Amino acid sequence: MTAQSATAARVRTGGPKDDGPKIVEHIMGWTLVVVLAMLVTQLGLL
Repeated sequence: MTAQSATAARVRTGGPKDDGPKIVEHIMGWTLVVVLAMLVTQLGLL
């Protein structure tokens, strides 16, 4: 058994998947950044 076949036989454990709507993840990430920026400016922390 080579290292490559051992890696291929490994079971997925629920980590990040290679497929799926990555644009949704990017939009949600940037939305979080904008909301945090608004919160910081409203609280006068900047």
